[in-house]
Amino acid sequence: MGKAVYENLRTLFWALLIAVLFRTLLFQPFYIPSGSMKETLLVGDFMFVNKFAYGYSRHSCPFSMCSFIPDRILASEPERGDVVVFIHPVTEASYIKRLIGLPGDRIRLQDGRITINDVDVPQIAVDDFVEPYLRQGRTGGFPRCAERTGDECIKRRYMETLPNDVSYAVLDIHDDLDNGRVFTVPAGEYFFMGDNRDNSLDSRVRRNQGGLGTVPFANLVGRADRVIFSAAGKSLFYVWTWRPDRFFKAI
Repeated sequence: MGKAVYENLRTLFWALLIAVLFRTLLFQPFYIPSGSMKETLLVGDFMFVNKFAYGYSRHSCPFSMCSFIPDRILASEPERGDVVVFIHPVTEASYIKRLIGLPGDRIRLQDGRITINDVDVPQIAVDDFVEPYLRQGRTGGFPRCAERTGDECIKRRYMETLPNDVSYAVLDIHDDLDNGRVFTVPAGEYFFMGDNRDNSLDSRVRRNQGGLGTVPFANLVGRADRVIFSAAGKSLFYVWTWRPDRFFKAI
């Protein structure tokens, strides 16, 4: 009896150790709880975040326990346009946004348009983004719409292309956060925005105003590359609400 208990505990120990190492060094599971990155990421998307893309910091370990890492080791610089999971510099909550500004960049926002270092970021209007007007995710909130037609929620959609030719869709880009604001990204920090521009608390709002501000390199957790699967319901276990078109969908 005692030997069987010992063997079970030893098996459990090694299983937990392997799981922690996998999560710390390779891939971390991440669930999308809000609509700030639509249409790139939907509420209920589930993915594994690439942990070795940018190297490792104390935030690479569960609960940011790797305090023995002073800043970042095996570091690789992120690229403009990456979709990144990071830790909020104040609240230490996990966020996911698109990287728009690199250290030293001067970013100007006007009427939904971005200018980076005096280079305008082009936008092209495309077909509207349409989704069901239904409760979404664990919180059960309804999506924000530019307009509603019956049970459909409609938002304006534009294709935006960054200076390094990374293109992606953005939704509704006429929020007051976009008007006449200029930011200079500090050394060693990054400027992030959500693709769902009117529904994203991001680097456009400074930390002393209750927002995100720019994010230090050490707070980057990893790069989101691919959605594994997606559930429109309150739980990933509601398999009947899984979205078949999002299995292993590239970001």
